[in-house]
Amino acid sequence: MTETQFHQILKKIDDHFRPTQIGSSEEEWLAVGRLSDGSSIGDIETILKGESCEFNVKLQNGQVFVRMKGRQEKVILRIPKIPRIHWVLFLLTVFTTLLAGAMMEGARIWENPLEIFKGIPFSLTLMLILGTHEFGHYYYAQKHKVDATLPYFIPAPPFLFLIGTFGAFIKIKSPIYRKDALLQIGAAGPIAGFVIAVPALIIGLHLSDVVDKVDVEGALMLGDSILMKLLTWITHPGLLETQDIMLHPIAFAGWIGLLVTMLNLLPIGQLDGGHVAYAMLGNKQNLVAKAALIALIPLSFLSLNWLVWGILILILMRSTKHPPIQDIHAPLSVNDQKIGFACLVIFIFCFIPAPFQI
Repeated sequence: MTETQFHQILKKIDDHFRPTQIGSSEEEWLAVGRLSDGSSIGDIETILKGESCEFNVKLQNGQVFVRMKGRQEKVILRIPKIPRIHWVLFLLTVFTTLLAGAMMEGARIWENPLEIFKGIPFSLTLMLILGTHEFGHYYYAQKHKVDATLPYFIPAPPFLFLIGTFGAFIKIKSPIYRKDALLQIGAAGPIAGFVIAVPALIIGLHLSDVVDKVDVEGALMLGDSILMKLLTWITHPGLLETQDIMLHPIAFAGWIGLLVTMLNLLPIGQLDGGHVAYAMLGNKQNLVAKAALIALIPLSFLSLNWLVWGILILILMRSTKHPPIQDIHAPLSVNDQKIGFACLVIFIFCFIPAPFQI
């Protein structure tokens, strides 16, 4: 939307709205002001519905916030030429996750290298979850015209890191100016990964074997989230207290997907959850982030993993506080607020107090 178009529409609501501040970010305009005597939010919305623009009108702390932008165009994904480093890291991660999956299946790769293909179910599922997570970020970065790289997949030797990868990430190369863009880009990854991880976990649980607990003594035990307990009850309703489930590689990849989703949604720094929390809470996000980081200390008594993750977060993030953005005081739309609350619900359902136990 051009400045001329914005002022033309603003003039049409002049009888109901008196602006005191006007600003813009890229193609979006924001006017802050007060209602005229006898007018209501509905009067403004009625007029704006007849205009060729997207709008949001909200009353907050006695002030009226009117957002306007041109009708949303289709998002055209422009995938650039893929640099060699992305291909190399992707193929290495496919190899290391194949190796990890084959080892889970008891493959003797040194004797028969072709047995590495036994790792396909685990590798394919995990790479799909990680790739979808990062594609969610990439898609919404493109939608909001934020410059972002394609995903970097990070391989890891299976004998050092059980699943064969340290995950994946994209780099945001340009500033994010708007709060709604920050929330949508941050939330898109965990939500997209969650949507793939849940059906993968359901399929994997159906393929998993039920065993007596005495047969798995000394094995690596995986912690349960609320969602994991619920899906286990649905897929294995007759499970006895003396029994446990030996997860199929697809189920294990789905479980890892839920764990990754939960960790990313921690409301700290520039984690995905930090973006969402800052968009939802503004400067209060720093208090929530500090509380979350402190909470990792008692959790480390349940599982040392929390202590390791807390240290890594401090080293990599350097601060619990989220960098500021321009329109942090502008209200979020109802739909954006729903996205933020959806992330909170997903975090609660995926939270695992003690992820790994031996």
